[in-house]
Amino acid sequence: MNYELIINKTSDEIVIALLNDKRLIELHRERGNLKWAVGDIYLGRVGKVMTGLNAAFIDVGYEKDAFLHYLDLGPQAATLSKYLEQVKSGKQSASNLMYFKPEKDIPKDGKINSIVKSGQDILIQVAKEPISAKGPRVTCEISLAGRFLVLIPFSDKVSISSKIKSNEEKIRLKELVQNIKPKNFGVIIRTVAEGKTVAEVEGDLNDLIAKWDECFKTLKTAQPPARVLGEVDRTNALLRDILNAKFTAVHTNDKHIQTELATYLKNIAPDQLDIIKPYDSKIPIFDHFGIEKQIKSLFGKTVHLKSGAYLIVEHTEALHVIDVNSGNRAKSSNTQDENALEVNLEAAAEIARQLRLRDMGGIIVVDFIDMRNPEYRRELFEKFKEFMKTDRAKHNVLPPSKFGLIQLTRQRVRPEMNVDVQEVCPSCNGTGKVQPSVLFVEQIESAMRFIIKEQNLKKLIICVHPYIEAFITKGFFWNSMLAKWKKTTGCKITIRSMASFNFMQFKFYNEADDEIII
Repeated sequence: MNYELIINKTSDEIVIALLNDKRLIELHRERGNLKWAVGDIYLGRVGKVMTGLNAAFIDVGYEKDAFLHYLDLGPQAATLSKYLEQVKSGKQSASNLMYFKPEKDIPKDGKINSIVKSGQDILIQVAKEPISAKGPRVTCEISLAGRFLVLIPFSDKVSISSKIKSNEEKIRLKELVQNIKPKNFGVIIRTVAEGKTVAEVEGDLNDLIAKWDECFKTLKTAQPPARVLGEVDRTNALLRDILNAKFTAVHTNDKHIQTELATYLKNIAPDQLDIIKPYDSKIPIFDHFGIEKQIKSLFGKTVHLKSGAYLIVEHTEALHVIDVNSGNRAKSSNTQDENALEVNLEAAAEIARQLRLRDMGGIIVVDFIDMRNPEYRRELFEKFKEFMKTDRAKHNVLPPSKFGLIQLTRQRVRPEMNVDVQEVCPSCNGTGKVQPSVLFVEQIESAMRFIIKEQNLKKLIICVHPYIEAFITKGFFWNSMLAKWKKTTGCKITIRSMASFNFMQFKFYNEADDEIII
């Protein structure tokens, strides 16, 4: 399987598409003014302390205060509070925790008002971005994620990913990290650290210690609410988490992003710098890689499958519901249960993809087609869990209920990706009044002739919907509509197909690819 990252930079946002063998599996939008991203560390100020909820609300500069539950304080909450106080007063003169004396762990069943007080400064990390009408959810368990390791200040524990199966490798990595990590810093060894050299692991650890030092320096003069350390942007985070030998290319249409990626890759994987591919074609990058078409077919209420079956995706405040329908798909040679199993297995693979693509979180209920055979139910459950293994978000899949429903929970740390695939009516442009569609091409031709004459153009690019492009260029090269336009105008005309356009949308561009406004 080959992974590709396609990065589309526009004036106000960056859209990132992750492809697996040319199929879209993840889509991320990162706006230029994005704040409160997961992993960001803030110096906040405690607002209301709600003893009934055993939680506090923290002012981090967002329109709604962040939510901090007692269970999110972490056992080292008192230690973190002491560290913050000493940094602000100047008693802690270095980021190194070698001589810092930790406090006792707080009790697991304590009360929030015994740890934090209203008006107190507090160091927190964003655990969940603002979702719907809720503010960010934060934690005092600070951690810094790297390529191979996760650094945890105020802890001495070294733990290792359970996905590393080899006991010899576990022992090697654990001994390696214990020998190089500084005092009062805990470390989680990530799965991708398997087989890595001492130099690679130590280099990653040094990068994380440097980030902690940066946080310390900012914290000395920071006034709440203030961000003291930002997580790497979404593009670099994706590279950090999924970069491996199967990652074949990163395509971007922005030189600044290209430079940033190259700098980042030099630190984490210098041998893979050649995977960065600049894109400078005049055709939009998402149209070139077929992503725009995939977005329109994969988002929305109805998702069609290759066999003719389809999914209905509904969202409520409490949960998400997905209904599997066989549609017109049926094989007379199979029994009803066999047909149902085939549809369900195809649907299970697509549902696992949809959960990642839309970043759906919380409770999800899937209504598969009912099957009486218990063996088929068991097979569906095992296959569905297998399809979900590629999902990096924490999730839990429950066995089918007696009604054929499969329930699962999936970690939600960001707002759900929602793309409106419905287009304005091409006939009336949303007005409810219809123009004669048979005159549409004549409308394009009239505007084209006016532009060519007015600006004395020798070359002209016309961008239209793929169906209109096919209609204009149909026939042999000497008798197509396009050929006639070229002959009568004396202008070199190029018709460009744009999957992102609605049916009756068109635009004109000159030779320099600048849009011509009429």
